Amino acid sequence: MSKSVTSFASAIGWVACRGIIFTIFILHFVFACQLLLLQPLVSALDDKPGNAAELLQRASQNIKVKHYAEALEDLNTAIKANSTLSEAYWHRASVLRNLCRYEESEKSYKKYLELKPRDSTAEKELSQLLQAQSALNTAFNLFDTGDFTKSLEYIDKVVLVFSPACSKAKTLKVKLLLEAKDYSAAISETGFILKEDENNLEALLYRGRAYYYLTDHDVAMRHFQKGLRLDPENRELKKAYFGLKNLLKKSKSAEDNAEKGKLRLSVEDFKAALALDPKHLAHNVHLHLGLCKVLVRLGRGKDAISSCTEALDIDGELIEALVQRGEAKLLTEDWEGTVQDLKSAAEKSPQDMNVQEALMRAEKALKLSKRKDWYKILGVSKTASITEIKRAYKKLALQWHPDKNVDNREEAEAKFREIASAYQVLGDEEKRVRYDRGEDLEEEMGMGGGGGFNPFGGGGQQFTFHFEGGFPGGFEGGFPGGGFGGFHF
Repeated sequence: MSKSVTSFASAIGWVACRGIIFTIFILHFVFACQLLLLQPLVSALDDKPGNAAELLQRASQNIKVKHYAEALEDLNTAIKANSTLSEAYWHRASVLRNLCRYEESEKSYKKYLELKPRDSTAEKELSQLLQAQSALNTAFNLFDTGDFTKSLEYIDKVVLVFSPACSKAKTLKVKLLLEAKDYSAAISETGFILKEDENNLEALLYRGRAYYYLTDHDVAMRHFQKGLRLDPENRELKKAYFGLKNLLKKSKSAEDNAEKGKLRLSVEDFKAALALDPKHLAHNVHLHLGLCKVLVRLGRGKDAISSCTEALDIDGELIEALVQRGEAKLLTEDWEGTVQDLKSAAEKSPQDMNVQEALMRAEKALKLSKRKDWYKILGVSKTASITEIKRAYKKLALQWHPDKNVDNREEAEAKFREIASAYQVLGDEEKRVRYDRGEDLEEEMGMGGGGGFNPFGGGGQQFTFHFEGGFPGGFEGGFPGGGFGGFHF
């Protein structure tokens, strides 16, 4: 019995001993974990030179790779641990100046100069900081007043020299490049910004605009869409996206209606598309040309000339616009203007046979335009019958015979001579056909250069005219004293 009790007591003692040992082990384990977890914090807050040096070294490495946020975090930790650590203030002032956080940078420089008085390098950098700060403010003021060239000079030559990581200056530079229509440079600058921050909304917006003004609309659309995925309610991105979408829709509708022959609808669509963004010259030049072509088809020469001129004001080398404006000038009977435009087009594209043929037709039209219009002189249409031509001739000859126009004899002679010439051409079937074909008959008939065809003689062919039944008023056989004979049909 006593042996059993002793064994039981021993067992209990062993269990108790094991529990104590286990408890001690757990306490040591917890203590060790606490040391491991707290060590970084203790090291960071420790003001021993070795720990500060480690923070400064890490900050320097981050600065080299332009990880400025991480560098500032290390520098702030070092300063918090040791407020007299001058080198940390120096680095922090430099980083903040790079980022154009000028007020914070100035405080750090001044703190450094308290610790290291009369440090010439620090004093120089502080002076440069104040110059950069002033230049940035001036650049924004100049941008607001529309002096984009001067504003860009301040950004390029001052601000980004002393503060190369200044996001405000970089963004302003992109806006200035867009205003200067240097779209390729704007794309390049926004590329650098997006390389550092691929989700920068302003960079996505402005890069999209640059592609838009270069008429690379698909790429522009992708930039706007990416920005809207990041911020669906961004007003500027929404405006750019829907503006482009509407422009493409209107432009396509104008072209489709022109192709389908719905010319008046096409005109309205072209005008609506042009009104959406007057600054989009690279796209609008094609809209102006498209509108010109439709107006030519509608016979609206004056309006077509205006549209083609708008296209040529944007791109003076646009051959098709010259050709179309020439066609429009034909409609307004500006023969010389037509030839001038088509000559320019032919000079720019000497191998284009269509342009050469159009020029030949225009030159022929110009030549024809300088001929006398015998139909107009007799007051008959180009489809008039020979009977109508004779009737018109008889009426006008009676009206303008010099013997009946004593008070204005010289004018009457000129008119009478012109009427007789018209009848000489149109009253002869063969000559009329040749005239309608575009042949020049004036020299052949003795009408060129010598004062015109003379039905009164005077050294030329003598004509006598007799009307059947005589002239009204009883002058049988001609006007008395006139010496012109009578009219004969």
